[in-house]
Amino acid sequence: MSNTHKLPSGHTRIDTLEMRGITKRFPGVLANQQVDFDVRSGEVHALLGENGAGKSTLMKVLYGMYSPDEGEIWLNGKQARISSPMDAIQAGIGMIHQHFMLVETLTVAENVALGLPSSRGILTDLDRVSERIQELGEIYGLKVDPSAYIWQLSVGQQQRVEIIKALYRGAALLILDEPTAVLTPQEVEEFFTIMRQMVSDGHALIFISHKLHEVIDISQRVTVLRDGRKIGTRMTTDTTKADLANWMVGREVNLTRELIPTDQSQPRLILKNIACNSDRGTPALRSISLSLNSGEILGVAGVSGNGQRELAETITGLRESTQGQIILEGKDITQLSPGEITDRMLSYIPEERMRDGMIKDFTVAENMVLREHHKIPFARRGFLMLKVIAQHSDKLIRDFSVKTPSRDTMAKNLSGGNIQKVVLAREISRKPRVLIAAQPTRGLDIGATEYVHEQLLEQRLDGTAIMMISEDLDEVMAISDRIAVIFEGKIMGIVPRNEATPEKLGLLMAGVQEEAEGVTTA
Repeated sequence: MSNTHKLPSGHTRIDTLEMRGITKRFPGVLANQQVDFDVRSGEVHALLGENGAGKSTLMKVLYGMYSPDEGEIWLNGKQARISSPMDAIQAGIGMIHQHFMLVETLTVAENVALGLPSSRGILTDLDRVSERIQELGEIYGLKVDPSAYIWQLSVGQQQRVEIIKALYRGAALLILDEPTAVLTPQEVEEFFTIMRQMVSDGHALIFISHKLHEVIDISQRVTVLRDGRKIGTRMTTDTTKADLANWMVGREVNLTRELIPTDQSQPRLILKNIACNSDRGTPALRSISLSLNSGEILGVAGVSGNGQRELAETITGLRESTQGQIILEGKDITQLSPGEITDRMLSYIPEERMRDGMIKDFTVAENMVLREHHKIPFARRGFLMLKVIAQHSDKLIRDFSVKTPSRDTMAKNLSGGNIQKVVLAREISRKPRVLIAAQPTRGLDIGATEYVHEQLLEQRLDGTAIMMISEDLDEVMAISDRIAVIFEGKIMGIVPRNEATPEKLGLLMAGVQEEAEGVTTA
């Protein structure tokens, strides 16, 4: 197969890459244990695993960011020494990171040329760079204006620049780390078209993703890691989403949810024409009106940076609104402080768990009572009731399956999934009337995500009104009763769950307001 492919000139050809017996240790952690992995020219090989399974470590070894303690890397049948990213680039290996490595104040051409020697000595050769960018754009469908500044580009266009950067440097093998996490469904389709073109031209692609339907859609083979070990490799055509989920976690995983009918007749939270500014002083929310009812999950979908964080912060009193009203159970809370809003039984699971949800140098027990530590039963006459706090914390640790050595462990020593469980336990144990959950499963693996969803659905059955703000369309469609789509600080439309499709939501996420069936304005 690989002999039929032709890479553009200047690319080092990689027919096969093999990682043999890769072991990598960190203090107290065996990140990779005797892992074998290979990829061939003209294929997409997906790499799957839960958080902490060893995927990123393995790819950082391949890209020269880590040196393996044991094992070898073979390129085209010859052993290769890759001890730095520069070695990797010279060997024809490129890596597209989840968080883009671009300078916003420079143009596309300047970003591509950054760090490379000029063919004109001390003079720049941006005209030649621009010409090559346009050539690569034609070959792969990566159309982007070389003279455009990065800050002017959409997220999808910025990702194209990252790919062009790697191709410009001659990459024949590309490592793609969660490349679709920030894209709309339409942008994902465009991106997959680009990937298929690259594969047909002889590139080898390693695709890391949590999204199982994407793995099934784009890859030819899939390898699963669990606890630093390779579980196995299969042809993608021989597996299903359920198989892959069970393989990753080591048990049956519930990927589909039937929502049990609930009483949603009582409006709990009403937003009337709410507006606010961003940290830069520019408009972030533009006249948003929404209602949130008892016993429902209202999903708020959108591409990152369209006002989601500001929406959560305005509702919870952390950001001042510039117009409009916020009504909580019939009372105007627009001008109340975060503490006063909390006292009215509104709970908040923040997007930035370590920054806004926890005090990292406090113990698990201290974080468990962060909201209520000054109240009975946790305090009396200004003194903390340490025994009551201990009993409360131990119960929540058991009930929410928090993996921690003890209640006295510092929060900063917990994994991301367990930090999220502590925040969930604290906010849910208050028995809130309204719960604002911002990106509740961001960065969590499939097992931890399943657990968070179970907790939110349980709260829904208890009559809590839940607003779930998420950039993960699969998540929003899985457990929401209604889905509101936000774009540039405006609600583009609200779609009932049974009428929502990725295509319909994707158009709204891109700012296309359709008069489609089932779409209502706020």
